[in-house]
Amino acid sequence: MRETVAISKLTSKYQATIPAPVREALDLHAGDEVAFDIQPGDGVKVRKATSFDVGFAKALEPTLASEWLSAADEEAWRDL
Repeated sequence: MRETVAISKLTSKYQATIPAPVREALDLHAGDEVAFDIQPGDGVKVRKATSFDVGFAKALEPTLASEWLSAADEEAWRDL
């Protein structure tokens, strides 16, 4: 199997279009959600999100919103 490389450019809002070869490989369609599996030291894997991924993310959302509200957090993460 031959490896294919697809490239997309980030906008000023850090958004990117998912290239057609990637959409086709993952069977992505408008409205689908994608999951980013962060693998420390080895990059990031992009895949089509499952209903479990979406439910898990929604369950965590309320706890994350209150954790990152302090001025110290804002200062620490400002340049990211």
